[in-house]
Amino acid sequence: MAGMIDWQQKGPLATITLSNPARMNAMTRVMWRQLREVFLELSKRTDLRCVLVQGAGDHFCAGGDISEYPAFRFDPTSLMHFHEVEVWGGLQAMLDCPLPILALVRGNCMGAGLEIASCCDLRLGAASSVYGAPIARLGFPMAPREATLVQAAVGAATASAMLLAAESFDAAHMLHCSFLAWSAPDEIVQAKADALLARMLLLSPQAARLNKQVLSQARPAQGPTPASAYAYAASPEHHEGVQAFLDKRRPDF
Repeated sequence: MAGMIDWQQKGPLATITLSNPARMNAMTRVMWRQLREVFLELSKRTDLRCVLVQGAGDHFCAGGDISEYPAFRFDPTSLMHFHEVEVWGGLQAMLDCPLPILALVRGNCMGAGLEIASCCDLRLGAASSVYGAPIARLGFPMAPREATLVQAAVGAATASAMLLAAESFDAAHMLHCSFLAWSAPDEIVQAKADALLARMLLLSPQAARLNKQVLSQARPAQGPTPASAYAYAASPEHHEGVQAFLDKRRPDF
């Protein structure tokens, strides 16, 4: 399989790994559906206390798997289904999970990876990690509910720079804007994550679940997205941006 969501349990800790190493763990459609299934299952478990989300190898997640895009992105109906059912289904399952979720971010955390990290309660980034959502280069916007989620996590100024200027930011910036709770040198970031998880696993699981309920009340409301939000599907700029990426050339907008 080109990409998969792997999960393993060690005692009260579940470790979720985004795995598509050939594409820096870019999310395929299958992976989005698996993400939903995994977190729906985790939400039922009473023997777990904490969840770690990470990427396989040197990266967290470089975004969506653009090689799949020509098959569905240029039709408004299939594009809407992708974002509102497949992508949002996975993200909503993460948001609804009653367990504390820690993201361990190495390497690229872009687009879809940024959205997945935004669903986590706590984020630890390696010093060399990089964050952004440069999809304006691909000729399309971030879906409305996904943009609201990211803006709430990274802050309005950083979200605007990412989406309007295709800007990417380092861990120091993301720590400053409170997206990251911690950052650590690459060589000790795993040890830092292990220490954090060990401490979290000693805390009251009841308190953790109740605190998550309280904190979730401050989350921006996410209403249904109108079909008009995906009317750009067949637009020339959308076609050009995706095709230029696949052709490894600069898009001509």
